Amino acid sequence: MSVLLSVTGLSKSFGAVVVADDTNFDVRTGEAVGILGPNGAGKTSLFHLITGALWPDTGRIEFAGRDITTMSAARRCNEGIARSFQVPQPFGGMTVFENALVGATHGAGLRGLAAETHALAVLNDTGLLSKSNIRAGSLTLLERKRLEMARALAARPRLLLLDEIAGGLTDAECEMLIETIKRVHAGGTTIIWIEHVVHALLAVVQRLIVIDFGKKIAEGDPRTIMESREIKDIYLGMDPHA
Repeated sequence: MSVLLSVTGLSKSFGAVVVADDTNFDVRTGEAVGILGPNGAGKTSLFHLITGALWPDTGRIEFAGRDITTMSAARRCNEGIARSFQVPQPFGGMTVFENALVGATHGAGLRGLAAETHALAVLNDTGLLSKSNIRAGSLTLLERKRLEMARALAARPRLLLLDEIAGGLTDAECEMLIETIKRVHAGGTTIIWIEHVVHALLAVVQRLIVIDFGKKIAEGDPRTIMESREIKDIYLGMDPHA
C-alpha cells in the first residue's frame, strides 16, 4: 500500500503548552489507525494540524505525495481530507439531508442531482436515510454522531478523521457505530480514529499510535501496545511496578 499521509517533525506549541512535539508517522492507503492518549495529550490538536485548522511551528505534512503544510482547510477538504468533531456540530436548523448535502456540494464539489443522489447514498450507508427530513437539532446523540460521520463522508474523503465518535454512547449504540465504521473502512476509506472507548477502537484499527504531552511514545500492533506496562502507566494511570 502507498503512503497516503506523512507527518514529519511536526511541532506546535502555545507558549509553554506543547500540543505536538516532533511528531512523525505515516498512514498508508486503506489503513485504519487508532490514536490513544490521556486528556490534553494533543490528540485533537493533531487533527487540527492535519486538517488545516492549525499550522505547525515546524515540520511537514504530505497528503498523497503533496506538501499540504500551509494549505487552507477548505483546500485540504477538497483534496480528500474530512473529519468529525468530538462534540457533534450539525447545522441544527437544517434537515439531516441538507447537512449531508453540504458535504456533497462544498466537499465533493458535486452539484444538482449528483449531489442529492450522493448525499442520500451516504445517509443510507450510515443508517440515517429514514431521518432525512428531520431537523438535525432534534436527533439523538447516536444519530448526531452518525450525522457527523455522514457529513464528512459526503465530501468523498480519501482520509476520514474520527474524533471520539463513540464517547457517550450506550454499549448497544457503540456496537452499531462500530459496524458502520467497519463498513466505511471496508469500502476503501482510510481512517484515523481518536478514541477513549478502547474496545471500540480495537475492533476496527490495525495499528495504534499513543501520544502524551504532544509526543508520540508508542506505535504498533494494537493489542501489543495495550499490554505494554509503560502505556498502562501513562494512559490508564496504573503503576508499572505494581
